[in-house]
Amino acid sequence: GVAAGLVGALLLGLGIEAMNTVLSDEGQEYFQTSLMLLAAGLIVQMVLWMRRHGRQLKREMEASLGSSVAQQHWWGVFGLVAIAVAREGSETVLFLGSLAGSGQGLAGSSFWLALGLGVALAAGTFYLLQLGGKVFSWAIFFRVTEVLLILLACSLLVSGVEKLIDVELLPVLVRQVWDSSGLLDDGSVLGSVISAFTGYRARPSLTVLLVMAFYWLAMWRLTRPVPVSANASASAGVAQA
Repeated sequence: GVAAGLVGALLLGLGIEAMNTVLSDEGQEYFQTSLMLLAAGLIVQMVLWMRRHGRQLKREMEASLGSSVAQQHWWGVFGLVAIAVAREGSETVLFLGSLAGSGQGLAGSSFWLALGLGVALAAGTFYLLQLGGKVFSWAIFFRVTEVLLILLACSLLVSGVEKLIDVELLPVLVRQVWDSSGLLDDGSVLGSVISAFTGYRARPSLTVLLVMAFYWLAMWRLTRPVPVSANASASAGVAQA
């Protein structure tokens, strides 16, 4: 199941690379833009889904696997594992393709260095999580990664919007609202890292600022805690039904 899921993700990566090869320069711009926007949307969807189902996800997967093993339904085990790995692997491939398209591409050494560091950090985090809650808290892990993913989605959205402006599918409105390069230049080492993770721009256009404002307003609305009274009302409604 793990092998099948990885093969599925690899085939998606090969498909993305093939599309970049056969498309014209203009077609590649549109394709990379769509990848960035799709990746941003998937990240937001994943964060919202995990907020709703994260607590019972482990228990549900263990129950499903336990039932399949008890019935010796090995195709069920295979399917569950393959789908889970393929889903996460495909998202990873899509995110990496989007990030490669927004930078120097797969030929850039910084991309591969960042990829290697990311894999090493993921492996180290997984190891710490397996040591138990006394060493590393799952709740803290999910909260930190949730914030990082929301910031990354904003960065991909901003890059996608800038590409839409470049191909004249979106108006620029005002080319430069301010210039904060004196405080933090997004072309410097530190500035480029912050820009890649948050969508920060030292010389933002009005269109980019409006999109970022709408994005953060939407995320605030979607991720704010539900009041206790609303939970109680919902429970009462379910009980009556």
